[in-house]
Amino acid sequence: MYTVKEIFYTLQGEGVHAGRAAVFCRFAGCNLWTGREQDRGSATCTFCDTDFVGVGPDGGRFATAEALAAAVRQRWPEAKGGVPYVVCTGGEPLLQLDAAAVESLHAAGFEVAVETNGTQLPPPGLDWTCVSPKAGAPLVLTEGDELKLVYPQPDAPPERFEQLNFRHFSLQPMDGPRLSEHTTAAVAYCLAHPRWRLSLQTHKLLGLR
Repeated sequence: MYTVKEIFYTLQGEGVHAGRAAVFCRFAGCNLWTGREQDRGSATCTFCDTDFVGVGPDGGRFATAEALAAAVRQRWPEAKGGVPYVVCTGGEPLLQLDAAAVESLHAAGFEVAVETNGTQLPPPGLDWTCVSPKAGAPLVLTEGDELKLVYPQPDAPPERFEQLNFRHFSLQPMDGPRLSEHTTAAVAYCLAHPRWRLSLQTHKLLGLR
């Protein structure tokens, strides 16, 4: 059984693939926070800006990988051109995303990406792995396509991760009341450390879901 908060079609807003059309498949649940505000202060990750609790009106519970893939495929438009692309996110998608789901999404024609906190090992066959480490959480997934670090995290400085085996390193300003300050700091860090690329949450700037 796969429990999914929401499945929707949009443009990827962050990281290396910003601007690319994608279906987002947001799995419910996370191992670093319950998703309930009363628990935020005691959570391992206290700055999450995503609702991943339960099942939303465009989510669902899917008994099989094939049923999940069919629901994702329904969100992709029939227009010609472009390779169908699905971003499996959460919460923490690797609590649920397994080899059967990846295989079924491939069979439905999708390139399969995951955005994970890196505390779980992934199933085989993923086309894009983006890891977003969280201070205080064990990082077991230490290689992939993109490491996207929310910045600043006092106990998770960029230099702690830059020797890991990732193709791309992205620095994303932490959202919240100090976003302007965090953005200025992230810009300065990227200018001083050119290995890092600035990642902005463009979907928020554009009012996209």
